Amino acid sequence: MTQLENEQLQWFITAALAEDVGDGDHTSLSTIPPGAAGEAQLIIKEAGILAGVDEALAVFRRVTDALSITVFKSDGDAVEVGEVVLAVRGSIHGILVAERLVLNIMQRMSGIATATRRIVTAIAGTATKVLDTRKTTPLLRFLEKKAVVIGGGVNHRFGLYDMILIKDNHVDYAGGITNAIKRANEYRGNMDRPIAIEVEVRNLEEIEQVLAVGGVERIMLDNFSPEELRKAVALINGRMVTEASGGITLDNIRAYAAAGVDFISIGALTHSVKSLDMSLKAKVID
Repeated sequence: MTQLENEQLQWFITAALAEDVGDGDHTSLSTIPPGAAGEAQLIIKEAGILAGVDEALAVFRRVTDALSITVFKSDGDAVEVGEVVLAVRGSIHGILVAERLVLNIMQRMSGIATATRRIVTAIAGTATKVLDTRKTTPLLRFLEKKAVVIGGGVNHRFGLYDMILIKDNHVDYAGGITNAIKRANEYRGNMDRPIAIEVEVRNLEEIEQVLAVGGVERIMLDNFSPEELRKAVALINGRMVTEASGGITLDNIRAYAAAGVDFISIGALTHSVKSLDMSLKAKVID
């Protein structure tokens, strides 16, 4: 984890704990004596791919340094029902304050990693890679995109700032693909750092327009059928990186990958994924 990533994680944990704890965990404060010690185990309740272990440890440590944590599983591990990911021992108050945030993070990240692994497995043996999108939960994007990588996928641009991605609305507002690409290249020429340009196309005619004007590193082929995609990839013929998007699911992704596209982007990896079920079960220390 880089320093910047750690700072972002610490900021997130601070904000999330403030949202949840407010002026105190009054249930624990009113029912459990100060200084009471206990143990809890994080137990898997649904098979999948694990993600978020490092983040869970950061939460526990941020809540209190009066905890001892033993980790049994790592990010990327396939886990089964009943397996124990980690055991935490020490301040009961600390364990209970950290509990929900730890579970929220790990369940969400593990759900994304599981869904991604399922998709990646479906196209195993092809040269196509699976991409995420910006269809993420606000302020959780850095965690959700990390989970995609843990599941075997590849991150697309992180935000609006690290790639020029000309989509249909940009094309329509700019007065056509040619105008949009030319303006994007003029803009890029005045930037003080390198940045790639990708353009979304909706049919073979628009591909021809992109090829004619040039100046683009990647073409996004939006809502093409597998048959249309195969023709598009042949037309582009390696001159630009190809990405397929739109209407691609676990059931049909193999046909899209077989068309020879370099990347397939799937928004559902992050915008509608089911969290992986797990729980933190208490154990009282005598």
